[in-house]
Amino acid sequence: MEKFKTRWDIQQNWQLLFPLLGIVGLGYSSFKLAKLLFDNNLILTIVLAIVITYALLKFFLFLFKKLENKWKVDYRWEMIRIFLVFAVTGSSSVFIGRPIISWLGITKENLNVFVYWALYIIIGIIFYQIMLVCFGWLSGQHKFFWEFEKKMIRRFGLGKFVD
Repeated sequence: MEKFKTRWDIQQNWQLLFPLLGIVGLGYSSFKLAKLLFDNNLILTIVLAIVITYALLKFFLFLFKKLENKWKVDYRWEMIRIFLVFAVTGSSSVFIGRPIISWLGITKENLNVFVYWALYIIIGIIFYQIMLVCFGWLSGQHKFFWEFEKKMIRRFGLGKFVD
């Protein structure tokens, strides 16, 4: 356990929460994905979920190495917290976007499918930007996410609003 704590720069036990949440979220996502493929066979679903979890874990550890120098964080465990914020924000923007689209009366039946999806994506992006800063603030990473947000706004060509 000490080797794990040293590798992730964990000084206090409460910081173990973030790697634990990351592994649980990764396992849950892998299980849901495997269940889509093998809904009727529990054994195959579990085996595939383990394989997917392992593959995604290797992929995310590769991402950590690549992003470690690019993202300015004090401790490695904070990167897990940042990834969790991105995951929660992405999922939440979909859950908020759907009711807003239906509240506005936008459906596939009354609009062209391409127009519907374009509006759905635009509304999702708008709420994603707002929620990214909010969830970043809740996670204690407001500075990181505000800088990330400003960079994203500049890429959309709206830099004059944040400078």
